[in-house]
Formats: sequence, C-alpha cells, structure tokens
Amino acid sequence: MTIKNKTIIVTGGTSGIGEACSKTFVARGANVVMASIQQAEGEALEAELSSTGQAKFILCDVTDEEQVKELIKNAKSTFGQIDAIHCNAGAWGKGTVEEFDDVIWNKVMGVNVKGAMLTAKYGIPALREAGGGTFLMTTSVAAQIGFPQHAVYCASKAASEALLRCLTTDYAGVVRVVGISPGTVRTPMLAASCEGWDRPVEELYAEVAEKIPVRRLGEPQDVANAAAFLLSDEASYINGTILTLDGGTFALPPW
Repeated sequence: MTIKNKTIIVTGGTSGIGEACSKTFVARGANVVMASIQQAEGEALEAELSSTGQAKFILCDVTDEEQVKELIKNAKSTFGQIDAIHCNAGAWGKGTVEEFDDVIWNKVMGVNVKGAMLTAKYGIPALREAGGGTFLMTTSVAAQIGFPQHAVYCASKAASEALLRCLTTDYAGVVRVVGISPGTVRTPMLAASCEGWDRPVEELYAEVAEKIPVRRLGEPQDVANAAAFLLSDEASYINGTILTLDGGTFALPPW
C-alpha cells in the first residue's frame, strides 16, 4: 500500500484527525498541503514536517469561495498537480432544534456542507487535470445516530454523505469518491462536546470506552491509517463507499 509521491490536500489538516492524516501521509512519502484556519498551528506543523518530507501549510477558510479557489491554485503551483483531496475540515455546535440559531447553523453547515461542496467545486477540476484522482470525505456516525443536542451537526453529516454519493455518480470515470465515518475518536472536537458535564472528561471517556466492543476510544491515528489506504492505488476499486470506523459500536444491541 503506497501513497508515495502523491500530492494530497488535507482540509482541516492541522488538528485532531486532520493533523494525524497530514503526518501519516508525509511519513508515507506524499506531498501534503495542509489547509485550515489555524495559522500558528499550521506554520508549526509545516516546519515540523518539512524536515522529513514535503509539506506546505495554506491558510484557508473552506466556507470562503475565493480562499478555496486560491488553495487549489497554490497547491498546484507548489507541487505541479493534485492527486488526492481529503475533505476533512469540520465544525460542531451544540443544541436541539429549539436552541440553534444562525450562528450555529452558519458555522456547522458552512464548514461541513458548503465547505465540502466548495472544495469539490474547485478540487475536482484539478484532479481531472491530473488524469484522475481520489476525493476522500471525513463524515461521521452522526449521519446515522441521533446524538442528543447534536441536531445541526447530525444533519450536516447526513448531508455530507448524500453529497458523497452524488459526487460519485456525477464524476464517474473522473475521480474516485470515498468516505470515512469515525465513531468516538479522541479529538479536540470530542472534548468540546463533553463541556458542561459535571464529571471529568477522562472519566466520561473511560465509561464510553467500556461500551465500545474494542474497549477503547478511537485515536486520530486509526483514522489516518484507514485514510491512507483509501487514498492508495490498492483501494482503486473502492468507490462511493463510506468506511465506518467505530470500533464495533453499530453492532451493539439497544440494551
């Protein structure tokens, strides 16, 4: 399995799952463009990874069309062509349908849905120019599970999975479109979702881990390993598929 010499863009590539993917792709010989709104973290990660491989950070808000257009342009000018895009940028907001407002809606749907569409709008033509490539989307088990107080987030992830299927059919023969759907993964976003509870985060994590059949939380590296495979040539017949990476959570009975 190899992604060596491929040029890969990772949106949301400087934190959590995206950071693990950026590091893993570089370690496996890929040229990686990390895009996010975290300038300090991005510059530090570029400095770290450039010592061992080809890595470039580009500041980009995926909800801004001009910034996404510039991201693709700059990535092409840096490495010559784009072979794969990992559409990973994500946002979360807490609340029921009675509690959401335009701020939460615009943040979550803007990043998770509009951001994905803009990344595809400008990224797919670049993949076509390179002779074809892979468009990978990070979705979530939240597309299938009604998590309490996650109304907008769950809706956004269901929308992203529907978008993935449309991209698969609309660009058949041009790009291979795949998804990876993490379950409970130890990330800054997971920690944020635990805020407000009257128990320590690590205690909550331990309780959840005991309910997962593999008896642990997922780690960003677990997702990075799977993502590297999905972007490799060895996965060339996997298309329109979303890989669930949940440690067996969906196998649990409701009791």
